[in-house]
Amino acid sequence: MEDFVRRHTTPAPVPLVPEIVLHTATDVTALWETTGHPEPPFWGFPWAGGQALARHLLDHPDTTAGKRVLDLASGSGLVAIAAATTGARHVTANDIDPLAGAAIALNAHANHVTLDIAVADLLDTDPEVDVVLAGDVCYDRDLTARVLPFLRRAHTRGALVLVGDPQRGHLPRDGFERVATHRVPVPVDLEGAEARTTLVWRATGPSPRTPADPR
Repeated sequence: MEDFVRRHTTPAPVPLVPEIVLHTATDVTALWETTGHPEPPFWGFPWAGGQALARHLLDHPDTTAGKRVLDLASGSGLVAIAAATTGARHVTANDIDPLAGAAIALNAHANHVTLDIAVADLLDTDPEVDVVLAGDVCYDRDLTARVLPFLRRAHTRGALVLVGDPQRGHLPRDGFERVATHRVPVPVDLEGAEARTTLVWRATGPSPRTPADPR
């Protein structure tokens, strides 16, 4: 699978995070047709939500330095690589697509970082981590309905939960606080625009460390 990724991508710096290099495709439609998968090849491009979240981590390295980190729906591994670059104690990059797993391995090697790669659906699990990162995971209603309970459970257990969202309209504002805004360069053929205003949100609300008033 790594050979497939190499054949259809070229290493290139990420527009908003040029410190990181990713194996990137130049034509999303052609790559999608080549994979034969019903879902787009999320691993082949630096999506807006991931770029904003990665930028936030590199600008605020204490967010993940020394922490156990999970990057949910990692795609290319961009956000996981950013977390590892800040000195996170342990980083798991998770995706359900085996091709994403291959791309993450190549991209981690290209950026000289070490990651654990979990190719599995983790949304019904409760990993023991300090930080959960999710870039561009709320791109449709059905997936958002599955992702939100996972994120809220992680927050309730005391994890810091950060979401990168290019305002696709499915992430509810209730229970989240905006911590950063970025204008992110994106491929026109992918997004229909040259840039998207993308927000980084932090999950808020009661957790075991800040108990709710029972009244």
